[in-house]
Amino acid sequence: MKETRRSFLLDAARLAAAATSGAAFSTAAAGNTYPFSLGVASGSPLPHAVILWTRILPDPLNAASSPAIALTVRWEVAEDEAFRKVVAQGSAVAAPELAHSVHVDATGLRPAHWYWYRFMLGNAVSPVGRTRTAPAADALPGSLKIAVASCQHWEFGHYAAHRHIAAAAPDLVAFLGDYIYEWGPYQLRHPARAIRSDESFTLAQYRARYAQYKSDPDLQSAHRAAPWIVTWDDHEVANDYAGDIDERLSADFAARRAAAYQAFYEHMPLRLAPPRPGRFGAMRMFQRHDWGRLARFHVLDNRQYRSPLPCPKPGRGGSNVVLARACAELRDPRRTMLGGEQEAWLAQGLSSSRAHWNILAQQTPLAQSSGVPVRAPDDGRFWTDGWDGYPVARRRLLDTLVRSGANNPLVLAGDVHTFYASELRRDFNRPVSRANPVVAAELCGTSVTSSSRPQARTQENVERNPHMLYGRSDRRGYMLVELTPQSAQARFMALDDVRDARSGQSQAAAFAVADGSPRIRRA
Repeated sequence: MKETRRSFLLDAARLAAAATSGAAFSTAAAGNTYPFSLGVASGSPLPHAVILWTRILPDPLNAASSPAIALTVRWEVAEDEAFRKVVAQGSAVAAPELAHSVHVDATGLRPAHWYWYRFMLGNAVSPVGRTRTAPAADALPGSLKIAVASCQHWEFGHYAAHRHIAAAAPDLVAFLGDYIYEWGPYQLRHPARAIRSDESFTLAQYRARYAQYKSDPDLQSAHRAAPWIVTWDDHEVANDYAGDIDERLSADFAARRAAAYQAFYEHMPLRLAPPRPGRFGAMRMFQRHDWGRLARFHVLDNRQYRSPLPCPKPGRGGSNVVLARACAELRDPRRTMLGGEQEAWLAQGLSSSRAHWNILAQQTPLAQSSGVPVRAPDDGRFWTDGWDGYPVARRRLLDTLVRSGANNPLVLAGDVHTFYASELRRDFNRPVSRANPVVAAELCGTSVTSSSRPQARTQENVERNPHMLYGRSDRRGYMLVELTPQSAQARFMALDDVRDARSGQSQAAAFAVADGSPRIRRA
């Protein structure tokens, strides 16, 4: 550990010594020289600190528009949007080894306070972002408004959902995975139809994909509106990957995954120990965020540590749809979705929590979703990439929720491009009873853009699975969740037309969960 720390300090000193001021930037970069084309972002708020992010890149489709030298970027945090009262400032190195990305841990701030921030390079000033700190550990806020989003494939529509998220002025945005998709043409306009091409395999390709996505003005506005907490799913790397196995069964997948992980770090406002360039074989993404005594967020990573997907198609990795009785792997107790270390971390975080609400912010629905009615323990047809492919691990997680005694567990999910409201129980194949109570409520958001199946099929799915109270797959959008000490209120916000950049929105449904009971009711 000491050697790792020493190496990082030596790297930082080398980069600082090599860093130039912005004066050299305008002559080194050709064409458009405004360096903040990808906007700014903040995230991982603590009571006295928040992470500030930007990346120096004048042309989102041209990595060479940034010079191959380290640059010194200045930053400021103020209590007012005009920056008359600056409360924190400093400089940071934007290194080419990390795509000229900047992660600033702005400290010394006041709890539960809104701030404005910006970056400067030479004479260029970034857009101004708005962020806030978490409440003090012993504080009990009256409310917390969270926007929940996921799955924003560039090829399937416009980011109008993010425009509406920004307008909603949330306290926090929770993004639950598939921030990028690994394929699609490199272009700054969202296409009229999806074209599969240019799949990402290298660090340069993943960086280019993030730059393309982050060039969108509506996505930038949502980042400027509030701090984000984020996790990843599969498409930040490759479709349906599990641990170190992809659907191609590629021998060099470890190198591809490391490149994708590095690009993710370079483009997200993450509170992580600074990895050394080229050392991204693994990243600890599971994190805990407290919002005073109102809420504790347990942000999970169900991709990096999971066992291989069960019963794949011959010669392939990735997902399959299987009959439970024909796939013995489903019942193997050794299989895991989260890995042993993360399971233990989650158990400790739940049992030690003093929060009114314990939010599991994770990728894919926990609720069982059988393709046929389940009439026996080994019955049912299941899609294996979700928790249905890991039923024993899911049972361990639900048992942990019960044993921990944590107040008001509430699961947030994405991945399946569908609004769902479900009540979770340890045995989905038995009715709710005193011996098999509802353990937690689950709210699943639809996608920002990514397509889904016809609504008629989703309605059939809801009717086959009685713990599912609602499902809507024909609308794109996001969730707004408001927490108070008395209740959790969720609104499913749906776009009128994902292909229209100026699309309006409407409320598709609303649900509430009361303090002290995991049952869901229509609001």
